[in-house]
Amino acid sequence: MTRAIPVELKRDLGPWAAASIVVGTVIGSGIFLVPNDMILRVGRPGWVFAVWIFGGLLTLAGALSYAELAAAIPEAGGEYAYLREAYGPLWGFLYSWTQMWVAKSGSIATLATGFFYYLANFFPALDGVFYRVPLPLGPHGAPLDLRWGQLLAIALIAALAWLNYFGVKLGGDVQVAVTAVKVALIALIIVAGLGFGSPHAPDPPGNIPLTPFTVAGFFAALVAALWAYDGWNNVAMVASEVRDPQRNLPRALIGGTIGVIAIYLLANAAYFRVLSPEQVGSSSRVAAEMMRHILGAPGAAGVSIAAMISIFAALNGSILTGARVPYAAARQGYFFSAIARVGEKRRTPGVSILALCTWSALLVLSGTYSQLFTYVIFASWILYGMAAAAVIVLRIKRPELPRPYRTLGYPFVPILFVLVAAVFIVSTLWDSPRESLMGIGLILLGLPFYAYWNSHRRARAAADDMEPQA
Repeated sequence: MTRAIPVELKRDLGPWAAASIVVGTVIGSGIFLVPNDMILRVGRPGWVFAVWIFGGLLTLAGALSYAELAAAIPEAGGEYAYLREAYGPLWGFLYSWTQMWVAKSGSIATLATGFFYYLANFFPALDGVFYRVPLPLGPHGAPLDLRWGQLLAIALIAALAWLNYFGVKLGGDVQVAVTAVKVALIALIIVAGLGFGSPHAPDPPGNIPLTPFTVAGFFAALVAALWAYDGWNNVAMVASEVRDPQRNLPRALIGGTIGVIAIYLLANAAYFRVLSPEQVGSSSRVAAEMMRHILGAPGAAGVSIAAMISIFAALNGSILTGARVPYAAARQGYFFSAIARVGEKRRTPGVSILALCTWSALLVLSGTYSQLFTYVIFASWILYGMAAAAVIVLRIKRPELPRPYRTLGYPFVPILFVLVAAVFIVSTLWDSPRESLMGIGLILLGLPFYAYWNSHRRARAAADDMEPQA
């Protein structure tokens, strides 16, 4: 029996689209929101900058490691392919499982939630509760409040799912355009803070920090910083759709990450020049508060618009890339077979896009911004660490694998990344046990499903072996 040749994804993403995926998905809502959480964790601006620099160098170490993997294995799914090649199909499956149900879907839900938070500045009714679920499903076991803004966030996810369903080139072009706009707007905010804002009054001698510094507080602040840096690895997920991947993927990963680090440090320099630590600690929308000091209410409104454009780009990039992970697993028989379908006309994994976005829309109703980003980051970094270690594993296991790019600083760079990731994971588990245990539980929940799909895959392989040859 002759089987139909499966439709493949198309290499329609150029170097600018690849770089825009890195920058556009990293810079989302975090840079506008998380400095507040960070100063409350570490107490002084100097420590906030130390956390940003440490998190940035850690992210760069990951990007340097991933650049080798992406150039050597330019397949759909990114880490799915790296973990599969290094440790076997179980670990690739657990990555795809985690991305589908926890990490990528949670990131999409968090970004959409951040979008409605900023839109609520213009339409306060979005914060209104339209229904209260009388069950202990909310924060700390409270009833779950459903807000009008959550419905808008779900509609935004649906609109971007539709856009990406109609072609990767369309999604990539939108990513380039919106990323360029948001970088320009953030540059204006930085220039306003550093060049036009009046510096806040200097701290008096012997000023007591907002909170005493502790190692636990440092790593708790690092959770927030790494949420803001999260997304640097997304371009690897669409490696099978990037033109000249051996050249463009390392450039996008490394260059994009360095650019983001510079933008974040300059933005924080602007914030802490205009606002005192107490003002940063008391404001959940730090960039808006800074611009309010400089230009009044119009300045704050302008930041809200910039934040929404930034979140829009990050959300589009997350949907564009994230849907390729369950697709890659399904293509090899480790997920629902429908997820592996590629449309003949549009050459996109349409079913995978719709499935990921449907689950993300449900997660929008599940909790607050801070809860979502904590379990997203924790679950992601378990497998990020393993993927970075795959650079070393594959150097030993598959020395013959062509490597157009080799990790700068090997083996120290991937080892550093893995060690710090391990400390970070333990610290996050200690500081946020509920959210962390949710992440671990959802990863382990994938084991029986792996056993099921693996048995079906073996049964199909056995049936194929028994078929008479044409």
